[in-house]
Amino acid sequence: MFLARVELAIEPSNVIDFGGLYVNDPTVEEKLEGMLQVNAITAWQSPSMQAPLTPKRLNTWREARAEYNAEGFAEDPVGLIEFIGLRCTEDSGNSLTAELHIPNMTLAIATTRAPFTSVSAIMGIRTKKPLSAASCLEFINSHIRADKQNQLRLRTEMTEQDKEVIRAAGRNEDTFPARILKEKMQREQLYAGFLRLTTPVVT
Repeated sequence: MFLARVELAIEPSNVIDFGGLYVNDPTVEEKLEGMLQVNAITAWQSPSMQAPLTPKRLNTWREARAEYNAEGFAEDPVGLIEFIGLRCTEDSGNSLTAELHIPNMTLAIATTRAPFTSVSAIMGIRTKKPLSAASCLEFINSHIRADKQNQLRLRTEMTEQDKEVIRAAGRNEDTFPARILKEKMQREQLYAGFLRLTTPVVT
């Protein structure tokens, strides 16, 4: 069994609005279209593998394991993945736990670490990138950003809590959502130029 945690957040679909919130620009419009973004995927941290396994979660995994075994996938890993929606500046949020089956074929492809082509959601430029956890997260987020017609149904109006996470990151506040967002910004190419403009020069 494996356990994973996915940190989700809502960002403006327009990167210019993101920049305005980050620097706390008062001219940013009150009503903003937001979109889902995956800020991080990490191993489910706990003192022991049993700690997060409440009876309900353990039952969810057992049912999923039995189902995939019956379908002939007994050798494939099946685990639990927790989606955390951090829509505030506190270290908590809403969560949903689901089972995840990873076919061995998928693992075999991943172990080759063959590079893939990513397309910029802003400029449309194609870039060949190495296969890594960071590049996969960036690809997911770019794919969501490029969905202008909302075919994925991952767009929504931003709340004040959503906006405040971005403002808090701009103020370098030491809250968990703000730290995770800053790490995402340092990892993804979209924010590189923006970070150069907003990071103080140390002399």
